[in-house]
Amino acid sequence: MDPAPPARIYAYSGGFLGPDRQARRIRRIMELAGHPLRIGLPGKADKVAVWGHAKRAARGEKIAARRGAGLLRIEDAFLRSLFPGRAGEPTLGLLIDHQGAYYAPAKPSGLETLLATHPLDDHALLERARLGMARIKALQLSKYSAHDPDLPAPKPGYVLIVDQVRGDASLTHGGLDGALSPHLFREMLVQAQIDFPGARIIIRTHPETQHGYRAGHYTPADATQDKITLLDDPVSPWELLEGAIAVYTVSSQLGFDAIFAGHKPRVFGLPFYAGWGLTTDLTPHPRRRRRLTRAQLFAASMLLYPHWYDPCRDRLCSFEDALDHLEALTRAWREDRKGYVALNMRLWKRRHLQIFFGRWERLRFAKAPQRDRQPMVWGMADGPENAIRVEDGFLRSRGLGAELTPPLSLVADDIGLYYDPRSASRLETLIASPPPPGSTTRAQALITRIRKERLSKYNLSCMTPDLPEGYRILVPGQVEDDASIRLGAGDICTNLALLAETRRHNPQAMILYKPHPDVEAGLRPGAIPQGEAMRLADLVLDRADPTYLLDHVDEVWTMTSTLGFEALLRNVPVTTLGAPFYAGWGLTRDLGAIPERRSARPSRDALAHAALIAYPRYVDPVSHLPCAPEVALDRLAMHDSARRPALRMLAKLQGLFASFAPLWR
Repeated sequence: MDPAPPARIYAYSGGFLGPDRQARRIRRIMELAGHPLRIGLPGKADKVAVWGHAKRAARGEKIAARRGAGLLRIEDAFLRSLFPGRAGEPTLGLLIDHQGAYYAPAKPSGLETLLATHPLDDHALLERARLGMARIKALQLSKYSAHDPDLPAPKPGYVLIVDQVRGDASLTHGGLDGALSPHLFREMLVQAQIDFPGARIIIRTHPETQHGYRAGHYTPADATQDKITLLDDPVSPWELLEGAIAVYTVSSQLGFDAIFAGHKPRVFGLPFYAGWGLTTDLTPHPRRRRRLTRAQLFAASMLLYPHWYDPCRDRLCSFEDALDHLEALTRAWREDRKGYVALNMRLWKRRHLQIFFGRWERLRFAKAPQRDRQPMVWGMADGPENAIRVEDGFLRSRGLGAELTPPLSLVADDIGLYYDPRSASRLETLIASPPPPGSTTRAQALITRIRKERLSKYNLSCMTPDLPEGYRILVPGQVEDDASIRLGAGDICTNLALLAETRRHNPQAMILYKPHPDVEAGLRPGAIPQGEAMRLADLVLDRADPTYLLDHVDEVWTMTSTLGFEALLRNVPVTTLGAPFYAGWGLTRDLGAIPERRSARPSRDALAHAALIAYPRYVDPVSHLPCAPEVALDRLAMHDSARRPALRMLAKLQGLFASFAPLWR
C-alpha cells in the first residue's frame, strides 16, 4: 500500500501571506521545513497553519473545524531577533508544532511531549546544550538581544520580578482558569515582599513595553516605595539575573533564562519550563512528573524543537549556526547603534563602510569631527584621540585592496590598531583575555576549513611552483611604506634587509622569497632588483600561491607579514624580526623588540579565535547582512566576493597612477 501523502498546509492570515519581511521569512522557513504554505480550502488530511493562539488565529481555526482539517501552530523560536517582531525585524527561527502551542498547557504540545518522552541522554547532545547555555550567557543574548551594553545593572542583592504584556497569549492561555489578570501580578509583588522582607525589588518591564508597543501590568505608581524600582531601561537580562537573589515570574521566557543563570525561579503560571523540577511552582502541573537537568531542558527547547534559519545562506541550520549569526548581528548593533562620522574617507571606500557600519545609523562622511558622533578614520590617518580606527581584516577578499576589491572583513579598533605595537590594541586585549566558551572548538573548525579550502587574506589566482629540495624557509616580502613596517618592523625594515638577515642566520637553508602581491602588481613600493634578490634567495616566487607554499616549507621568516599568522594556523614555525600582532605570545621565535605587556601565553587556537572571530567584523557580500566568519569562508570558497566590473576598470586606471598613491589611498 502506498504511504499517505503528506499533509498540505494552508494559511489565511496576513501574518503568513503578507508582503512584509516577517511574513516572507515565515513562508521561507516553512517551505524549507517541508511545509510550504498554500491558499485554498483544506481537506481532512490537510492542516491549517495558525499563529499560536493569537487573535488572528481564529479565522484559521474556524476553517479547520469546518473542513475537518488539523491545526499547525506556529510561534517564534526562543532566540528571535534583536528587537520585538513589532519593530519589523524577521525571526531567526520558528516553533512548528503539530500538537499545540508550547505556552498553552491545556493539552500537551510538541515541546512538552519532547521533554516528557525523549531520552535526552546522548552525551554529544548534552555537551552541545551545556556549551549553548554558556555561550548565550557570555554573549548576553536572549529572545530580544538589543540590550544597551553601556547601561549598568542595579547594585546586586535585589529580588527580580518579571513583568509581561497585557493580553499576551502565554497569559490568556496559561491554564489558570481566568486567574491570570493584573491581580495575579499584584499578588506576585506582595508575595516577593513577604518572602524577602526589607529586600530591594526590581520590576523588569517587557521589551515590547520598553519600546511602547504594548502595556505591561506594572506602572511607575508601583515604584512609590523606596524599596521598589520599575526598570524600563534595556539592561541585559543576564546582568539582571546575575545580581538577583531570587526571580519571580508568571510565565515569562526570562524565567527560562533564569534557570540557566543558576536560579530556581518562583513561577506563578504554567510555562513550558515549569513542572520539571527546575522551578518553584505555585501552580502544580497536572501532567509533568519527570525531573530534568538544565542541560536536558535546553537540549529539547533550543536544539531539538525549533527550526532555525540562516538568513545569509538561506537555509535551515543548527542552533549553533543561528547563534553565530545572532552574535554577529548583535555585535554590529551594539557597536554601531549611536552612529559614526567617518573622516576624510576615500570615495571608493564609502559604500563598503556604509554597509559595514551604517546599518542602524547611516554613516556621515565629513572632513572634521562632529559633536554628536564618534569619529572614524582609516588606519593611522590623523584623527581625534577617541577615533575608531578601521583596517582590513585577515580574511579580506578574493583580490587586492589596492585594486579596490571590496572587503568581506574589516576591523574597527577603539584602542589602537593591531599593527602598531607602540601601544595596546583591542586585538591585544582579546588575545590576552581568557577565551570565551566554545572558542577553541570553533577556532579549530575555522582553521581546518581555511586549510582545506586553501584560503588566505587575498585569495588570488596563483601558481604552484616546483620547489627545490632541502630545508625550505619562506620569506614573504612586504609593502615597504606600509604602516605595519613603519610602526612595527624595527631595524630590519626593508625586504632586502629581511632577506639578508634570513640568509645570515640560515646559510645552508633553501630560502624562498615571495614578493608581496601589491608590489608585484606595481601598486606599492618594495620591489627588490632581480639580481639582488637572487644573490640572497635560492628562488624568487613571483605570483605563487601562499597557501601552497605554507604547506611545503619548514619555516617562515618575516618582519610583520600576516603570512606569519597564516603559517601559525598551519603549524609552521615562524621567526619574526619585527613586532606583528601574533608575536610575543610564546607561539613564535622573536628576534625583534616585543612589547613587555604581551605576557599572556594563549594557545594557537585562542590566538586564532581572537584574530579571526572576536576582532574582525564580517559582512556577507550576498545578503549584505553582518555575518559570522564561517559565512565569509563560504563566500571566499565559492568565489562569491568578486568586485564589480566598474571597480575592475577603476583598478586598472589606478595602476596607471600607482606612483600617485596618496591621491587614492
